[in-house]
Amino acid sequence: MKQQATRMVTIGRNPLTLEEIIAVARGNAPVKLSRERSFRDRIRRSEAMLYSAIRNEIPIYGVNTGYGKSCGKRLTQDQVLKHRKDNLIRFHGCGTGEPIGVEATRAAMLCRLICLSRGYSGVSFGLLEQLAAFLNHGITPVVPCEGSVGASGDLTPMSYVAAALTGKRDVFCRGKRMPATGALRLSGLAPYAFAPKEAISMLNGTSTMTGLAILAVERAGRILNAGIFATALTVHALKGKALHFHPTIGEAKPFPGQVQVARRLTELLRMRKRIADIESQAKEDLQDPYSVRCAPHIIGVLSDALTWIRQWVETEANSANDNPIFDPETSQPLMSGNFYGGHIAFAMDALKAALASIADMCDRQVTLLVDPLFNRGLPADLVRVPSESLVFHHGFKAMSLSTSALAAEALKLTIPAASFSRSTESHNQDKVSMGTIAARDAERICTLTERVLAIHLLAAAQGCEIRGNIDVRPRLVSLIHQIRSLSEAVLEDREMDEDIERLARTIAKAELFS
Repeated sequence: MKQQATRMVTIGRNPLTLEEIIAVARGNAPVKLSRERSFRDRIRRSEAMLYSAIRNEIPIYGVNTGYGKSCGKRLTQDQVLKHRKDNLIRFHGCGTGEPIGVEATRAAMLCRLICLSRGYSGVSFGLLEQLAAFLNHGITPVVPCEGSVGASGDLTPMSYVAAALTGKRDVFCRGKRMPATGALRLSGLAPYAFAPKEAISMLNGTSTMTGLAILAVERAGRILNAGIFATALTVHALKGKALHFHPTIGEAKPFPGQVQVARRLTELLRMRKRIADIESQAKEDLQDPYSVRCAPHIIGVLSDALTWIRQWVETEANSANDNPIFDPETSQPLMSGNFYGGHIAFAMDALKAALASIADMCDRQVTLLVDPLFNRGLPADLVRVPSESLVFHHGFKAMSLSTSALAAEALKLTIPAASFSRSTESHNQDKVSMGTIAARDAERICTLTERVLAIHLLAAAQGCEIRGNIDVRPRLVSLIHQIRSLSEAVLEDREMDEDIERLARTIAKAELFS
């Protein structure tokens, strides 16, 4: 489902919301640099502080010093002004793996633009204009996904963005991969030449991990919604009890996410009229299994976690995570560690666990639906053919195998990436965040969980159709119609891989389950 075009996003002193960043990342909103005098003056003052420090031979890391462990080396003023630091970009060009993707790269580019626009970095207005031009012309550097330890930030991946600004390496433009020089020519742009501190300002920071994290947060919100809808369908298919979601339960344990999920499940399960046999009356079915009965408590963890995760990611996206930076009041160069991605790493490691728990819950619900020992009278594997043909058909048998495999892989990835900090770069970077790896893991778990949910929704819809009486719950009827617009009911065995991917893509991108 294509988003509507969004109004132009202005880069200035005010923070951006995650929604604005996502709109730019998806190409639905152009960016412009604020014309406010106070914003532009702050950028120019910061740049002037840099040149004053260079003239006065004040040591500024990465400008008139070597890099990393080599910071004891010094450059003269003449060397600083003539040497454009392109070598920094070249030797960090050692990334491996597939590209991180156009949307994530654009989010990272915008985060870098925001960072440099805070007025602490000593860069020129021209660099901001080049970044904005790349975003507005749809020029996206090809950035390998592997090679960042998350401190000194995303050096290796951001070196590919920096190189593209100067006309080096490859980019995606107009639906094709091409050399950056060709994209610049098509767009009427000139290759950029970095001023003394601009190359390191492009590399030193958390922009890649933050760009990945922003998209993961949005996808997690959609996964949360899909999990609620899939659970509601499961309750109906299993003749489960809506009473498990009674508001008094939330009053007794008032976690906001748990309360909200229970309220939404109650709304989805609301009936137009009371009918008999809508819930199992068997004595052994007094309580539904945990994966159903405790759904508000399971999904609620993700809901509550997203509240603070979103805040942390938004703070990081709007921060000056460069090094060095300049004190706007005293002009003093400050060399510290704002490039350290610890908050993103912790947020993404937490998100990973909450998402994988949803995948695990959904896998358990699918097992309940297909197993005749637990599905309260539904046919084994949800097969919908006459009894004499059962031996030839297997319905959702293999689909339940897939959910188990997908959920297991998601759970395996929940090991905290931050726990694997490695001392590197001659022990200068002796404690690193691994924030980019954590964000990439979160992205992968999103993909796995979306696929589990796709199968879960298909199985639960099939279960509801077999069970009947769905007409008394209008919200569920509407949901099943939406699912059937993407995948037909499984009446005879057929390949389901395309159905799964189609529904998983819808969960990731659309508002089907809002």
